[in-house]
Amino acid sequence: METKGLGKRINMVRKDRGFTADRLSELCSINATYLRQIEGGTKVPSLPVFINICNALKISPDYLLRDALGDNEVSDIRELAELWESTSPSQQEIAAAMIRAVLERRED
Repeated sequence: METKGLGKRINMVRKDRGFTADRLSELCSINATYLRQIEGGTKVPSLPVFINICNALKISPDYLLRDALGDNEVSDIRELAELWESTSPSQQEIAAAMIRAVLERRED
């Protein structure tokens, strides 16, 4: 497993969701130092901890594990859904407006 990529994605989503490392570690019932080690790629979370992180961040495990899964195992639609889940509400509004604009334009 590529632990650096996993840790970077956890860190990115955590910050996007507005959580501090201390807050996310509380939500996951783990030590903040352990979370920082996971985010830094020096530790691999256990399965229960990984599930707690996914649940706390409201993120798909597939998104966090995408390097380990390989390109053939994640469909385009699933990847788009995971990207959507990893965005902030304001980013979702912008993306939805862009999609609507493209679809309206296509009908012309």
